[in-house]
Amino acid sequence: MKNENLSRKKIGVRQLTVIGMLSGISIMLGITGWGYIKLPILQATIMHVPVIIGAIIEGPIVGMCIGLIFGVSSIIQNMTTPTLLSFALINPLVSVFPRILIGIISYFAYKLIPIKNETVKTAVGAAMGSITNTVGVLGMIYILYLQQYATRMKISSSAAGKGILAVALTNGLPEAFAAVIITVPIVIAVKKVRRN
Repeated sequence: MKNENLSRKKIGVRQLTVIGMLSGISIMLGITGWGYIKLPILQATIMHVPVIIGAIIEGPIVGMCIGLIFGVSSIIQNMTTPTLLSFALINPLVSVFPRILIGIISYFAYKLIPIKNETVKTAVGAAMGSITNTVGVLGMIYILYLQQYATRMKISSSAAGKGILAVALTNGLPEAFAAVIITVPIVIAVKKVRRN
């Protein structure tokens, strides 16, 4: 019983350490601007990568905590350096909720895919986490702010919907690719070190 409690404590400490470390990376990416790729209408991001890594390595709760930090940092970023869509991105339903979901989707995509190859599993988890970020954020903008987006862009609602879809494709695919390229070697290396 004593050893079981000690083991649980160690796992808790490790998870807290991972949350702290990867949240620190997320904050650093946000503060320095390295986590955002500025585009004319909004910002593409690689800030979802620490969320994905944390979720795959330590589970969905860790991923959700890092996602929360990412989402809050996104709100702060949009308040301090506004873009055309900052009016929407300061809403936690747009900036925080989808980022928390990244941890859940990444973990379960990685865990439930019926493939034994660790590289493929990690790549699928990373891609799905990144897609969750893109679809979640842009989907919430579409649901909550389509008319305001159309008004700000001085276009019709129909054109605005097509514009959001275009942004999802032009931002989403490169972000997913970057997430896979960055996540796979890090997760594989960490898991290899843990096995030794």
